[in-house]
Amino acid sequence: METTLRTTSKAISWQLSGFIVMTLISYRYTGSLSNAASLAGSSVLSGFVFYFIHEKIWQKISWGKLSAPTKHRPCM
Repeated sequence: METTLRTTSKAISWQLSGFIVMTLISYRYTGSLSNAASLAGSSVLSGFVFYFIHEKIWQKISWGKLSAPTKHRPCM
């Protein structure tokens, strides 16, 4: 399980890289840096929100998680 701060940090770093890529792709098609940044910004905002929700939902699902091993004490 991870903290909300970790999930938020991951979402920000992922969306920042996505913003850069989307701006470059959008600029290629629009020819306008402001239009490209606006389009990329909309994508980043919606992507951030849905990524965060997606991560929180998956944290509640136990499928595919491994249990932490318990420490075994030798019997005497």
